[in-house]
Amino acid sequence: MIALSLAEIAAVVGGQTYDIPDPAVQVTGPVVRDSREVEPGSLFVAFVGERADGHDFAEAVVGAGAVALLASRPVGVPAIVVDDVQAALGALARHVVERLGATLVALTGSAGKTSTKDLIAQVLRIKAPTVFTPGSLNNEIGLPLTALSATAETRFLVLEMGARGIGHIRYLTGLTPPKIGLVLNVGTAHIGEFGGREQIAQAKGEMVEGLPEEGAAILNADDPLVRAMASRTKARVILFGESDEADVRAENVRLTENGQPAFSLRTPSGCSDVTMRLYGEHHVSNALAAAAVAHELGMSADEIARALSEAGSLSRWRMEVTERPDGVTVVNDAYNANPESMRAALRALASMGKGRRTWAVLGQMAELGDEALAEHDAVGRLAVRLNVGKLVAVGGREASWLQLGAYNEGSWGEESVHVSDAQAAVDLLRSELRPGDVVLVKASRSVGLERVALALLSDGAEGEVSAR
Repeated sequence: MIALSLAEIAAVVGGQTYDIPDPAVQVTGPVVRDSREVEPGSLFVAFVGERADGHDFAEAVVGAGAVALLASRPVGVPAIVVDDVQAALGALARHVVERLGATLVALTGSAGKTSTKDLIAQVLRIKAPTVFTPGSLNNEIGLPLTALSATAETRFLVLEMGARGIGHIRYLTGLTPPKIGLVLNVGTAHIGEFGGREQIAQAKGEMVEGLPEEGAAILNADDPLVRAMASRTKARVILFGESDEADVRAENVRLTENGQPAFSLRTPSGCSDVTMRLYGEHHVSNALAAAAVAHELGMSADEIARALSEAGSLSRWRMEVTERPDGVTVVNDAYNANPESMRAALRALASMGKGRRTWAVLGQMAELGDEALAEHDAVGRLAVRLNVGKLVAVGGREASWLQLGAYNEGSWGEESVHVSDAQAAVDLLRSELRPGDVVLVKASRSVGLERVALALLSDGAEGEVSAR
């Protein structure tokens, strides 16, 4: 964080200082909420959670070098006390980004946010110092913590924004007002919470409503609900996609024999070829979104194409491909799942597995509400249509719908199986995997299917990581 005194911070957040001998002392280290991340000069944010109360760590974090706590009650050590810690954290983030002078890029969408954010960051950082959201810390706590990690040297701040309902994106853009706002897509992720795709579009479109006139709204030309958001902004609109009307588009899209996308990138400043290290054709749209941001910020087509071709995945368990010494390839995409990302992962598996036996180890897609049965059934059916060798559906009711969809799609029932939990899936795979097989593991985060992938990788000793 840029250096601020405790007195300055107290004034920004409207807090009272307690047990602070010298209010002129500065916070020069990171702002953190995890006591294990405290460094000398840190500000520790004390949240009261379901399992732990940050205030209980007061003496320990000060002993580890924290200058003070941002807290909701006095704790006997230096603290700035406020009524609402979350609101205070947001106010501090707003104050810091206003002083930074960095260009803020924010993005949202139903699928692909984290992968696209990682691509944007990797492209922009070849131009200037860039700070970006780690992993998927895209909510009202993670976003301000990311913003506060920027320093005086930061020129680009790339922030992923998630939403669980109407008004959430508006709140987040109020904390960190972007100059460039990107909307990737409107799908069915969290449709059970929103109530329908139109409501999801209403929420995601909040991204572009507050953009300044001199800013840019970057919208997916291939998604009608996203493209319609052009009417909701006063900023300049830039379209990306495979449509002929897109300002930044892909031509001659194809997959390599390893399932990695290649295409010709066309921007208003020129055309250049891209061959990605990531897996799956769905990354083409993510790459175009990143390219549109980079073009808006002055990068040439050649610079963008080179950076996209060199970029990998910076976040765990997202199409993370590892080949074991025995030739078994494990695709760990177990961080999360929704119908769109599940279909994309299956298509990537089919492409990667040409000439090899493929396995889809799949579990529940959460928060689909009334659409859950139909969506799980459809994914099971798609696995059959893509000629996936064997479907292993893991878990309870939703997993049974996956398996039933596969069974009902045709004479493939004997190639789909429903198991109760991750350990049962591991046991099955250990008994039946053969050298050269390709295994995709994917489900919503709550299912914890990464345990399957990690068990298979431990069986294969070190293995060679092909993409991270």
